[in-house]
Amino acid sequence: MAPDRPQLFDFRTARAARRRAARIGGDRFLDAAALDGLHHRLSSVTRRFTRGLWVGDALPEAIKAFAQDWTLADFDEGEILMAEAPFDLALSLFSLQAVNDLPGAMIQIRRLLKPDGLFLGALFGGATLNELRQSFTAAESETLGGASPHVAPFADVRDMGALLQRAGFALPVADVERLVARYSSLSALVKDLRAHGQSNALANRRKNFIGRRTLEALKTHYASHHAKDGKLIATFETLHLTGWAPHESQQQPLKPRSAKARLSDALGTVERKI
Repeated sequence: MAPDRPQLFDFRTARAARRRAARIGGDRFLDAAALDGLHHRLSSVTRRFTRGLWVGDALPEAIKAFAQDWTLADFDEGEILMAEAPFDLALSLFSLQAVNDLPGAMIQIRRLLKPDGLFLGALFGGATLNELRQSFTAAESETLGGASPHVAPFADVRDMGALLQRAGFALPVADVERLVARYSSLSALVKDLRAHGQSNALANRRKNFIGRRTLEALKTHYASHHAKDGKLIATFETLHLTGWAPHESQQQPLKPRSAKARLSDALGTVERKI
């Protein structure tokens, strides 16, 4: 990452959150759901992979059978991914979530793939924790006269499709899965976020503890605006990304004016020039 690039995330805080989550060992249902998504997408690929790259800490048991040999690697504080290429498969399960230079990170992954190598990744999408974001904004505006960042901005599924193309991937696909969880209290939601390693790691976050008045206003707003049947609602979106390292054997778009039939003929309509 370039030294003059503004940092959205604090690398050390994000890494510490992930390590704490590993120690907690709670019910990481979001990871499990995203892992099922990776497994499903890999199962639909008929190819057998030889060298796999897992971008993250620990390779899940459910993934091991999809490649003969695996390398585990992660981005360092300089957002450099050190791994010995080439690979024909690369997977990421939320390990790109707190990367400041996401386009650069994806370019690095693509360059580690051999031609026609496959990348699959999972990231949180734009609607994730909207309820918490709105309640923090309302509570701090009411008690402090302004809001500070508590929930990271998440990518839109349309933007991620374009980002895959920008990173040089062929046949890019980005799709979204939404999950709505219910909690008995705000503290139960916070506990779950910590268990997933997804506590606030924004670089410009407020370092001091939330004041009592703000916390009470937060709870009140959440309960009055984002609750159903006595339970607090929390939305999570997972974006599943698919891209292939370019290869001449892949399907290519037709060149302009290369079509051999008119669309108007297929539709049975009359073509008119405007």
